[in-house]
Amino acid sequence: MSAARRDAVVPVVHVGYGLPRAGLPAAASFRRWVAAALAGAGHRHAAELAIRVVDAGEGRALNRQYRGKDRPTNVLSFPAELPPGVPVPLLGDIVLCAPVIAAEAAAQGKPLRDHHAHLTVHGVLHLLGHGHDDAATATAMEALETRILAGLGIADPYRSR
Repeated sequence: MSAARRDAVVPVVHVGYGLPRAGLPAAASFRRWVAAALAGAGHRHAAELAIRVVDAGEGRALNRQYRGKDRPTNVLSFPAELPPGVPVPLLGDIVLCAPVIAAEAAAQGKPLRDHHAHLTVHGVLHLLGHGHDDAATATAMEALETRILAGLGIADPYRSR
């Protein structure tokens, strides 16, 4: 076992499903993708987060409430807002909207599992403070996502653009 692998921090990832699980990745897959995202981003501290996989109705309600957009979206990230000095490893929450992810994967000709992995990695990077508000930050975040996904054996999700 390599030193990097031996020293890797195993995150605590709580996974919940707000719709039937048939056809959706198992919690173990989400945990593996989160661990890869954290390691790929250089996060070497204890980490805890929650992932909730939702249907279009819940995804729409959350997107409307928190972003003012009255439609479901593929992923929402909610970084933890902890008071300064509180030594809790909580990173926040990620919400994945399964029907939107499935529709995007089909439209883009991507394997559904790979698209779930991509959006999980994307959500984790948002929890760590990465963004895509301008061309420079978008390019940097996409390059990091692509590198992390390659480590998981997943093709560049931006390749077709």
